[in-house]
Amino acid sequence: MHLRSALYSFGLLAAAAFVNAAPVKIARQSGVPKVVVAHHIVGLTSAFTVDDWTSDIKLAQASGIDGFALNIGNDGFTNTQAQNAFQAAEQLNSSFKLFFSFDMSSFPCQTADDGARIRDLTLQFASRPNQLQVDGKAFVSTFAGEACKFGQADAPSGWRSQFTQHPETAGKVHFVPSFFVDPATFNTFSGVMDGDFNFNSGWPLALSAAQAPQILPGVDLNNVNAAGVQTLQKLIGAFYTDNQHISQLANVQGSAKTYMAAVAPWFFTHFGADTFNKNFVFDGDEHLWVTRWENLIANRDKVSLVEIVTWNDFGESHYIGPKHGQLPPGSEKWVDGFDHQGFLDLTNFFATQFKTGQAPPITKDQLVMWARPHPKNATPNDPVGAPKDFQLFQDKLWAVVLASADGQLTLATSDTTSQTFNVKAGVNKLSLGLTPGGFMHGTLTRNGQTVIDLKPVDYKFDPNPPAFNYNAFVASASSQ
Repeated sequence: MHLRSALYSFGLLAAAAFVNAAPVKIARQSGVPKVVVAHHIVGLTSAFTVDDWTSDIKLAQASGIDGFALNIGNDGFTNTQAQNAFQAAEQLNSSFKLFFSFDMSSFPCQTADDGARIRDLTLQFASRPNQLQVDGKAFVSTFAGEACKFGQADAPSGWRSQFTQHPETAGKVHFVPSFFVDPATFNTFSGVMDGDFNFNSGWPLALSAAQAPQILPGVDLNNVNAAGVQTLQKLIGAFYTDNQHISQLANVQGSAKTYMAAVAPWFFTHFGADTFNKNFVFDGDEHLWVTRWENLIANRDKVSLVEIVTWNDFGESHYIGPKHGQLPPGSEKWVDGFDHQGFLDLTNFFATQFKTGQAPPITKDQLVMWARPHPKNATPNDPVGAPKDFQLFQDKLWAVVLASADGQLTLATSDTTSQTFNVKAGVNKLSLGLTPGGFMHGTLTRNGQTVIDLKPVDYKFDPNPPAFNYNAFVASASSQ
């Protein structure tokens, strides 16, 4: 779980202007494979066995994911679990790739000696057969690190002297960090950044309750009108921060200009001041997961890699993998009973299209639905309080159909609230207002026959919840 004490978000007031910005044409580096990876937090795997890693790898690979970015911290079990992950990949004798994403909010990095730990871990696994390589170099990333000086005058000098240009690692790493800085300062990282991982690009960080009056002028957040919905659909999942990063990456002297974008399904975290002190949301409405994929596919000529954020960050509710391993203490309150593998079920289709440029044939119909478990304005007796920016949410059931042919989808959220939509072959994004005390129900029909009937019995839109929970309840089904 990442601690986000100072996340960077550029251009808040100008967010809407970027939505329709002219595309940036930057050629993809020919030596960089076009792959999709998932951010796997090793810090939640202390008890994993090789079999646990094997299970995760097989499931990810079956879902169109080509590798894991192993997010590692300064934990006593880091070496053991890295070894287990690489051993699992090797035993499967598959093409599944692994690479380190150093969590620099965990590793010490203020002295020159601190760099040795980063170098040692990199070199220990750099030549393993499943290490992701670019131009014969080990692909390496980070979460943060923009404040790491490694005993030098500034961060660029620190990373150059103790990692990318250090005699032990020079010429051996392809370094694509996620530094939370103004992209206009990327040019100071010459000799450091072979590329850029835009970790936050999966969410519309520019959209906040405070900025809503400027971004959505005249829109009542409790009753978003058609114009407001249209603006949200342009903003949520958009490519505007990617264009900023790509443009500035071009100014990094000597960089390979490898750009890695993020895609994320959700975000909600609810830790009180007595624990991690994180209590906020990012807006995941308007089919964020699918819309973001669609925008990455539309701009695939500018993106080398896509990193799914995340496979298993349960504490921030953006996991798409199964719930196993550790949960951050306290997060079970919003994670238990909230499986997200419906998001994973959609991944293969979009990941394949991103990698190949062609939508794969849909041979089985898929229906995925998701919703929050209570109204956004609920007032439970929760000592942690409501999360920052909850006001942005819409009380809607979100649904996506991957349809093999035309048909009809009926969504219902109570016995008296339903709507039938025409569905076209391909991707369909639909929604319906939720009903307090109601349910979620989706029925896909074709030629008078029911193809999918999905009504999870353990979901209720509870108007009187015991605590705040803005996690997504996800349900999924496919045709026979």
